[in-house]
Amino acid sequence: MIPNAMAPIIVDASLGLAGYVVAEAALAFLGFGIQDPVPTWGNMLSATQQFMLINLVASHLGNAHLCLLARLQLIWDGLRDALDPRLKL
Repeated sequence: MIPNAMAPIIVDASLGLAGYVVAEAALAFLGFGIQDPVPTWGNMLSATQQFMLINLVASHLGNAHLCLLARLQLIWDGLRDALDPRLKL
């Protein structure tokens, strides 16, 4: 039963991890998360808010954030494929 349950558990963990990363960035941007001197996505966006030219910096950091989440999703998807007993021949 455990091998068949691994795929949904891994998918749920990957979605949860992505949600935690986004929540931490949002809280740090608003000033409720991890405080400065620790660099986080939200702290970097908050620190550069006064220097933004038509959200240029925010778009680059947002793209980096999306790339990070996409990489995490691909890693979790590969792990799910490797551990799914129904895909093994």
